[in-house]
Formats: sequence, structure tokens, C-alpha cells
Amino acid sequence: AALESGRRTSRSLCEFLLERIQRIDASGPRLNSVIEVNRDALADADRLDAERRDGGVRGPLHGIPAMLKDNIDTADGMQTTAGSLALVGSRVELDATVAARMRSAGIVLLAKTNLSEWANFRSRNSTSGWSARGGLTHNPYFLGRNPCGSSSGSAVAVSAGLAPLAIGTETNGSIVCPSSVNGIVGVKPTVGLVSRAGIIPISHTQDTAGPMGRSVADAAALLSVLAGPDPRDPDTDASGGSSTDYTRFLDPDALAGARVGLLGEYWGRHSGIDALLNAAVAAMRDAGATLVDVAELPGIASTNAPGFEVMLYEFKQGLNAYLAGLSGTAKVQDLSDLIQFNKDRRDDEMPYFGQDILELAQSKGALSDSAYRQALSASRDASRKAIDSTMDTLRLDALFAPTTGPAWVTDLVHGDRSSFPGCSSPAARSGYPHVTVPGGFVHGLPVGVSFFGRAWSEARLLGLAHAFERATRTRLPPRMSQGTGPQESLSQPQRDSGVTS
Repeated sequence: AALESGRRTSRSLCEFLLERIQRIDASGPRLNSVIEVNRDALADADRLDAERRDGGVRGPLHGIPAMLKDNIDTADGMQTTAGSLALVGSRVELDATVAARMRSAGIVLLAKTNLSEWANFRSRNSTSGWSARGGLTHNPYFLGRNPCGSSSGSAVAVSAGLAPLAIGTETNGSIVCPSSVNGIVGVKPTVGLVSRAGIIPISHTQDTAGPMGRSVADAAALLSVLAGPDPRDPDTDASGGSSTDYTRFLDPDALAGARVGLLGEYWGRHSGIDALLNAAVAAMRDAGATLVDVAELPGIASTNAPGFEVMLYEFKQGLNAYLAGLSGTAKVQDLSDLIQFNKDRRDDEMPYFGQDILELAQSKGALSDSAYRQALSASRDASRKAIDSTMDTLRLDALFAPTTGPAWVTDLVHGDRSSFPGCSSPAARSGYPHVTVPGGFVHGLPVGVSFFGRAWSEARLLGLAHAFERATRTRLPPRMSQGTGPQESLSQPQRDSGVTS
């Protein structure tokens, strides 16, 4: 509205945010969420302001600044490194499709964000939010608490008001977990709705980019830009071949008449989260929803081991293909080179944790191996069956659970430690959509709640999340307090062989 009225320009917004990044992120509280600022951002904003003055508005996000995670290619002055020193200095020839679609919509690419290195697929003893290139990102509610990963910087930047929008990527939990513990909205789309072309991969079965914002409406507006077919990613053919304006589905009365399945396995584990969930249930019931008890999704626990196996196989194949596409501009040419590079630069790359996941992936064979095909069936196919059969039998519009627990204390010695389980795996392994929205606070720490369900149900899930958001209005901005805040024993997310990758 400020841009449309002329009270603000895109340049003035970018200047304000760049100053805020310097004051809050690079110094002051030093959140360390931004890994690199786009030196062309102000010039891009000037061009978009000139277009607006000439009546050439490209869409509702014309002139709006946004950030991208540092595993998303941009063919500009910014680097794409996945937080690794091995890719510093490498160059790409094309924008990732998501970056190109954002530019086409008139969005200013303001900066790239820090992440858990290699999207948290390097070691099972890792500390989320740390990369060799970017250092450690901090949770803006209590700086000693962890921001979760791997899209740590994207979530923190949005939460702290360094950008209104950001892009994260998820294989299993990497959009929804950081969104939850940093008090924002995150959308993990159906695999194939958003192109993965130009994004450093882990698993072509599970990888997707998705929007992060401070409201469901903001996230829906950005998803509308990102979604659509792309010849560079054949999996997007399944999306239906046309773009959708997801803001059309933001009905404040969407919960009325909806049937929402409550995943009972998440109750009874933590009194603070139980209180939050009970308040959420009461709000949905008051809004007219029919709430159906679901004890658990059948067979989901058995997908953990094969799901990790799938990621190991696909990471090796996908990363080798990505590195080959860098035309020799990177310091490493394949996964084996990367493993050796990390050994050679041990003091910089492995001061806190190793690379056991990379080494496991290197030991895997081709995607034609029967072991890979069997793991894929036991992971993706079983997860899809569990969700589809449960929702069909109970006639559900969505499944509901806490996204994860409150942020845990950052520990570079022991890494991330588990206690409260996250709910990301069913939707991640099936490739199905998942929306997290702020659900309340536990001892001053934000906790998100999740709506997830069948493939291609983003419109319905966004409507439900929007209605829930309007009915509860629980989000509060972070105070950026020093220290770890409350000392609480059950505040760790479930560690699940890449659950936050």
C-alpha cells in the first residue's frame, strides 16, 4: 500500500533493510542470518521504481525485497555455496528458476541467507545454523537458542524484520522447523509444484523450495510467484501446467465445516505444548471445525531408515550432477573431492563436527541398485499410503500436529539433541505439502503448529492456516534477548537422520 500510494519507494525499503541488517544482523545482537548482501539491490530497486512510475507494475510484489537461501543459484554478484568453502568462488550461468521467477515478478533479491552447511546433510552430530562460510546463526527470541535448520538464516531474517519474505528449501523439516522455532509461517509445497532447477540438491524425491513470511498471506503471495511448470525440472509437469494465485484461498472462515485430524501421538509429551495444543484445538472448534482424533499415521516410524537410505543415494547422484554443471569453477568436481577438501581444510570446515553423512553417501551405488528401489518404496510409497488412507477413511481436510518443540540450546560440542519429536517426516517423505503457522509460546519460545495433507492441497491448507492465524493471533516479534532464556529439559527437536535437512 505504501508503494502504491507513493509514500515509500522500493529503494527506500531496501535502504531501510540494508541499514537494519548492518545494525542488527552484522552487529548489535549479531543474529548472523545474512551470508551476503546483493550489491545490485539498490540499482534493481531503482529500475523497479521507474517501472512503477511509468505504470508498469508487474504484480502485487513489485518492488518488495526478499532473501534467498545460499543454496539457490543467482547469476549475479552473489555466490552460491551451501555454506561451504569448497564452493566459494564458483560461478553459475543461470538463475535458479525460483530466483528468475522472483525477478520477473518484480521482487528485489536483497541478500542470501546463512544455512546449516550442505543443507544439514553433512553429519548426524551437526549443530543447526552453522556453516564454515557463514558461521553460526542465532535465534532472535533468545540468542543462545538454536534457529533450527537448514533454512536457519531465512527464518531468522524474516522473524527479525530484516526482510518481509525469504525462500527456504526443505528435504525433511528444513522450512517448517526453522519457521516454527523462529515464530513465522513456512510452506513446504508438494514436490513438483515449485521448480528445483538451480538449487543444490539432496534428494530429488523430497527436495523443494518454499516461501517463508510473517503471515500466511505473505507466504501465499510468494508461493503464487514460485509455483508453476518449468522445463528444467520435469517433475513440475505433474503440477498441472499453470500458475495459481494462492491468495484467493485465504478465507477467514475456512475452518468452518472443515474436518481436521489431530495426531494424538504428540499430546502428553510436554505440559507446555499440551496447553498450547489444547488452546489451538479450542480455537479451531470455536471456528466451526470438526476435530477427529487420529492416534498415529500407520507405519510412519518404519520409513525412517529407508528414508535416510534414499537421501544418501540421491544426494550422491544429485550433487555430482550439480558440481559437474559448474564447468570447473568450483574447487571440487564431485562428492569424493568434497570429502577430501573437508579433510584438507579440517580446521575451517570441521572444527565442531565431521562429515559422516557425506562419507555414507559416497559409499552408495547407482540409482539402478535394487537396494535404492526397495528403500524408495518403503519410504515414499509407504508414507503416501499412510496419509492418503488415513485421510480418506476419516474424510479429513488436513492433519494437525505441533511442528516441533521450542528451540533448544545451541551446543557446538554435542550438536543438536533430541527430545520432542517433529512432525515433518510424513509430508517430507511422501512429497506432500506442509504449512506451519505460529501456534503460541512455551516459556517465551515460539512453537508452530502444522497443517499437512494430500498432494496438491496447498490451497486448502493455506486457507485453514489463514483461518487459524486469524482466530488465534499468537505471533509476537522477537526481543533478541541475550542468553538462552528458560532452562527446559524437553526442548529439543526430534533428530531423525536428516530431519532438519
